Amino acid sequence: MHKTTIIAGFLVAGVAALGLVTAQNKTPYIGLITKTESNPFFVKMKEGASKEAQKLGARFISAAGKTDGDNASQVAAIENMVAAGVNTILITPSDAKAIVPAIQKARAAGVQVIALDSPTDPVSAVDALFATNNYRAGELIGAYAKAAMRGKPLVIATLDLFPGHPVGAQRHNGFLKGLGLQSFEPESNELAKPAEVVCMADTYGDRAKGQTAMENCLQKNPNINLVYTINEPAAAGAYQALRAAGKEKSVMIVSIDGGCEGVRNVDRGIIAATSQQYPLRMAAMGVQAGVEYAKTGKKAQGYVDTGVELIAKTPMPGVPSKDVKYGLENCWGQ
Repeated sequence: MHKTTIIAGFLVAGVAALGLVTAQNKTPYIGLITKTESNPFFVKMKEGASKEAQKLGARFISAAGKTDGDNASQVAAIENMVAAGVNTILITPSDAKAIVPAIQKARAAGVQVIALDSPTDPVSAVDALFATNNYRAGELIGAYAKAAMRGKPLVIATLDLFPGHPVGAQRHNGFLKGLGLQSFEPESNELAKPAEVVCMADTYGDRAKGQTAMENCLQKNPNINLVYTINEPAAAGAYQALRAAGKEKSVMIVSIDGGCEGVRNVDRGIIAATSQQYPLRMAAMGVQAGVEYAKTGKKAQGYVDTGVELIAKTPMPGVPSKDVKYGLENCWGQ
């Protein structure tokens, strides 16, 4: 081997080692990208991440899409954060597939990317996923509804997120599985539609869209007696439509999220039960992983379940649940 080749080899190895040392000893700099800035869930997530970063001595920046589904703003945020020198990006992907190329570029630049709450498609596009088991969250409210309906024939409306999103699919399909109906497994991004489901509508998790969707479903089939909603704002909209139609006492609504207003709506009888998730916990864990990577070079890996609990005012035999008091003690938002 020529002497110059040997020297070049040592130089390359030295540069690589220097890069590793630099990556491991720089001040942790963590970016958070949420779907929107208006949803209380993401407001709490940002609050939790900011507080944990301050506690651990990390720099912190954040960005968000304009609306749920705004992939372009999230892509721009990733590019800006990489340019700013972050070592970790925490992201709740609005579009599970479309965001992947931007994430791949960030990871190729040495940035650790962790998905919070919502998985990418494929899940392996990120280093790790810290999230609620959304399929389990759906199963819990499905099991509750099955027990509460006491064998009545089911006439179901599902007020979903939007087509193709993993969180929307997992919650929807888990709900049907909990009811004991034909459904898909957690890996599927398709929405199951057994015969008992007479109406399916997209709400984008929005209260006004939830109300419109429920109005349309009632026009399609006025005998609906059970409503699943992707989240509690959509549930509040559905309730308004049911109340206007004089059906609020004859139709059961179940939902997912566990925000403070949603838990209060459980207490008021607007929502029969909700599955509570924990955004503050997700955010804190993400920041901790970012600090660990900055200090040691060790990345987070795989899926981490951040927990879910069923909140119900009236418990059902055989269905584990927590009461409203617990829900209010652990809720988020106003």
